[in-house]
Amino acid sequence: MIPFKDDNPTNTFPFVTIALIVLNTIVFVQQITSPLSPNDVVFAYGVIPHYLLTLTTTQAIHPILTVFSSMFMHGGLLHLGSNMLFLWIFGNNIEDRLGHVRFIFFYLLCGIIAAYSHSLAERLSMAPMIGASGAVSGVLGAYMMLFPRARVHTLIFLGIFVQVVRLPAIFVIGLWIVIQFLSGILSKGVAGQSGVAWFAHIGGFLFGVIMIKIFLYGKNIGAKPGYN
Repeated sequence: MIPFKDDNPTNTFPFVTIALIVLNTIVFVQQITSPLSPNDVVFAYGVIPHYLLTLTTTQAIHPILTVFSSMFMHGGLLHLGSNMLFLWIFGNNIEDRLGHVRFIFFYLLCGIIAAYSHSLAERLSMAPMIGASGAVSGVLGAYMMLFPRARVHTLIFLGIFVQVVRLPAIFVIGLWIVIQFLSGILSKGVAGQSGVAWFAHIGGFLFGVIMIKIFLYGKNIGAKPGYN
């Protein structure tokens, strides 16, 4: 099941959402063109849970700064593409509701909470985490709270056949977060690294769900378009 657009209109041009997509893409290009090996780049600028929690490091930058650098790095085109697709579908509506400046702070805080959620769940890990998934997860949580009945165009794969259906956002995003929770719980009972920062997704999502109404304080949301 792959969402690719929604029917939720906006009043404003999504400058910040587009800027974030461009910035993530630029950083990815820098990653793959760096004279350092891909692993060296990730270990230099990714979030390493043990280093972040103990504030000790052999990395190129301070562990706290890796919370921000890791947020714009990705492990491949599929990783980048999926995160940016979700940001494009759902981010413009959250930016529209919050305004450009509030959206920047909301997005970054979602990413920060995601990084610490992952680190607390994997406190002894020396494996670096990269990706915008945690911040984007916060955007998904906010979208589900504000627009639960908005219709999301979704590709459904039925064997060799592909069907496009319009599903409520609460179903699409709700199913997604259930998978994150189940995967996160199951990953704690399996030895070794799964390669996916499930608890970053969960932490970012819950922050978005809880904090979106607080970030909207003082905004005239009654005049905004979209689904309630």
